[in-house]
Amino acid sequence: MVLALLALAVPTFAFLLWKTAPYGRHDRAGWGPTVPSRVGWIVMELPAVVGFVAVFAHGRHRAALVPLVLLALWQLHYVHRTFIFPFRMRATGKRMPLAVALTGSLFNAANAYVNARWISHLGDYATSWLADPRFLTGAVVFAAGLAMNLHADTVLLRLRAPGETGYKIPRGGMYRFVTSPNYLGEILEWCGWALLTWSLAGVAFAVYTIANLAPRALSNHAWYRERFPSYPPERRALVPFLL
Repeated sequence: MVLALLALAVPTFAFLLWKTAPYGRHDRAGWGPTVPSRVGWIVMELPAVVGFVAVFAHGRHRAALVPLVLLALWQLHYVHRTFIFPFRMRATGKRMPLAVALTGSLFNAANAYVNARWISHLGDYATSWLADPRFLTGAVVFAAGLAMNLHADTVLLRLRAPGETGYKIPRGGMYRFVTSPNYLGEILEWCGWALLTWSLAGVAFAVYTIANLAPRALSNHAWYRERFPSYPPERRALVPFLL
């Protein structure tokens, strides 16, 4: 399953470079039935919370310290993504294609399975792993990515006053350097996860995250430049000073 997820990253990247996923600012008709955006987000992310716990609970290492720490880090991201972020969104009247929500849900179910299976059953982490440089470096990268992701989302959420519509140019924080610091933060999180778990399952997740979010960051960048003639010319799409 891990190799399948790695292989899936290639067509995903190619398809998303060709067609931007139709939700958010890129919403468009022609993708079948839709659901309210909040519902779509919850449907999409829920398997990463529930599925991960269900698989983890059956692992032979489920009561060991390191797997429990890894479980906590995973849930730190996904509980927020599933149960907090959708209700912070200004999503009144916005909808998401059901196909997008279900496709994301299927990926999250498979991804949660392989990562939970690894850390709770197939992997073998001594307590000393928590002091290993690979874990410590990965934890710092994960925490930095999470902080960047949360701050970027907060900047976007504060752009509009209650009742206000339309889009504005986000500013401050990492928005000084890139159009999509929320995506950069998420990529850093899962690169940190791959390092701190030292697992092929973690690497597959990091690779797929890049394949999924890098094309969308490029699409967002092009969208802002087309919509706002005054968009900061020095700002890159995803990687400061480079991309």
